[in-house]
Amino acid sequence: MLHDVTDATRRFIGLLDADQREHAMRSVTDDDLRHRWGYAPGIRPGLVLGDLRRDQRKAVHGMLATVLSPHTYTQAAAVMALEDVLDHREGGHRDRHSGDYWTILFGTPDGDEPWGWRIEGHHLSVNVLVADGRVSATPFFLGANPARVTYRGRVVGQPLLFEEELARELLDRMDPTARRLAVVSDLTPHDIRSSDSPRVNPSEPVGVTPAQLSKPAGELLLDIVRFYLDRLRHELADEEFARIDQERLHFSWEGSLRRGEGHYYRVQGPELLIEYDNTFNEANHIHTVWRRHCGDFGDDLLAAHCDASRHTVALGAAQNG
Repeated sequence: MLHDVTDATRRFIGLLDADQREHAMRSVTDDDLRHRWGYAPGIRPGLVLGDLRRDQRKAVHGMLATVLSPHTYTQAAAVMALEDVLDHREGGHRDRHSGDYWTILFGTPDGDEPWGWRIEGHHLSVNVLVADGRVSATPFFLGANPARVTYRGRVVGQPLLFEEELARELLDRMDPTARRLAVVSDLTPHDIRSSDSPRVNPSEPVGVTPAQLSKPAGELLLDIVRFYLDRLRHELADEEFARIDQERLHFSWEGSLRRGEGHYYRVQGPELLIEYDNTFNEANHIHTVWRRHCGDFGDDLLAAHCDASRHTVALGAAQNG
C-alpha cells in the first residue's frame, strides 16, 4: 500500500514543470502551512485541478485513490462533482466549479525524510503524511451540498447516505434509558464544533458509552467508528481501528430526531473525534470530519521520527567518542 502511495506521488511530481513544482512543493517542516486546512470554498496554496493538464489531473486523482477505500473515493469524486450542481442552483454567482480543488506537496517521497500532501477544496480535505513507513491521513473531511437530490420523493444522489443512516439506526437500537443519555440537546451547534482548527481541544465526553448500550447497539456504535475509519484503504483502516479504546467511546446526538430537520452527532474517544452536522439549507447540507487529537497532520509520526533521529545521532556520537 505504501508503495502505491509513493509511486502515485512520484508520478504526479514527474509530470510537473519547474514553475508548477515551485507552486506545489513546500517543506514538510512548514508546520503553519500543513496545519492551515479548511473545508469552505476559497483559493488554496498549491496547484488547482482546473489549471492542470488532463494527465496531471488524473495523477492527482491517482494519489487520492491510493489512500482512500474504493467506496470513499467514489464519495470524494461525487462531492467534487457537486460543486457544479451547487453552482447551477445558485445561478453561477459564486463561480463554483468541480475543478476548484488544490494539491500541495510537503517534501518528496525520496530518501528517508517524512513527506506528504494535501488535496483540498470545498467539502473535501485529505491530509496525508508518510514517515518511517507509516501513513497518517487526518484531518479527513467530507461534506455535501446538496446532501440529497430527489425526484418525486426518490433519492437520485446522496453521497453521505450511510453517515446519517448508521447513526439513526443506532438511536433506533437504543432502549429508552440509553437514548435519553445519548440525546444531550434539542438544539444543534452551528457547525462541527472542531471547525477547521489546527488542533482539537478535547472536550468533556458526553452521551452514552458502550457499557450503557445493549450488545446490538454497542456493536453498531463500533460499526459507525469503523465506517469512518474505512474511508481509508483497509490496511490503514485496520491500523487505526486497532488503536481505538472501544470501552471509552461516547456517542452523543443533538437536535431533532425527525428526518429533514437539523441534527448533529459526535463520537469521541481518547484519540478519536468523529463529527457529523446537517443543519444548513434546511438540513440538506452535511459536514463530517474524522480527527485524531495528537495525530492530526501526522504530527505523532513526525515526533517519533525526530526522536529516532536524535537517538541515532546521539548513539553515533557516543560510539565515535
